[in-house]
Amino acid sequence: MASTLFLGQFNSEVRYVAEDRRGARSGGRSSAGGGRSQGAPGRGGKPPSKGGARGGQQGRRTDWKRPEDQRDIPRTVEQSVYDGPELPADITGGELDRAVTAQLKGLPEKLAARVARHLAAAGMLVDEDPETAYQHTLAARARAPRLAVVREATGEAAYAAGHYAEALAELRAAKRMNGATAYLPIMADCHRALGRPEDALKLAKSPSVANFVPEAKAEMTLVEAGARRDLGQLDAALRTLELAPLNNKSRQPWVVRLRYAYADALVAAGREKDALAWFHRTHAIDSMELTDSAARAEDLERRIDQV
Repeated sequence: MASTLFLGQFNSEVRYVAEDRRGARSGGRSSAGGGRSQGAPGRGGKPPSKGGARGGQQGRRTDWKRPEDQRDIPRTVEQSVYDGPELPADITGGELDRAVTAQLKGLPEKLAARVARHLAAAGMLVDEDPETAYQHTLAARARAPRLAVVREATGEAAYAAGHYAEALAELRAAKRMNGATAYLPIMADCHRALGRPEDALKLAKSPSVANFVPEAKAEMTLVEAGARRDLGQLDAALRTLELAPLNNKSRQPWVVRLRYAYADALVAAGREKDALAWFHRTHAIDSMELTDSAARAEDLERRIDQV
């Protein structure tokens, strides 16, 4: 199912979190260099040293290191999530749409920059490495959990990575924050993936669906038809698709996918000649080769010829 929100257009929104939790996340984790901040006391109020201060100097040493038993302490799960995957140096956060960065302005500057970089990394990785993209959004959420766009991005990345329960929870949270209904098709598909087609159908019947743009309406139609098939209601699935704009002359992906779904349902219904015609009609507008409609048509032709 194609994403039409943060990950699809890679422009969403980000809201505010009250504070940068970097100090709290690690109980005073040291700064770069592996040791405590300069002059931090060791046991007895002095930094550990051998043989006293160097060169007779009675002041504090600046070259001491953390004791061996305190080095390389494994991060907790919470710390790992907060840190997130390594951010590529060439990702600045400037890749985000202005609608996103505008909403980040309420954050402290450094926090906003970090959240923006994680969101940008998620958007760039979601197609090739959705799991890492999801981890980037979790890092953004750890810093800004009260921002609808962050919850939206986390939900969509979770969906792309196959974490459907998490995706549903995050998109519900985003919807509570901003009232958006554009999440409904993905939420409905999450219900399907979780084995709850009845819940998917309930969302498909939401009054707001009537006001969706054609692409989003097509997404919901595909989910609804799929839920009907999950329930063994093949005739109802066909009727659902037949009410969609299958004959739309556009070559947009949503038209391609509607036609393909209809052809596939016709095969399931045993209407192979009708299905063949619709696979050909799908292939005729599928210039981006989003589907295997050509191969499906060839297979059906062989089967029909053998009858």
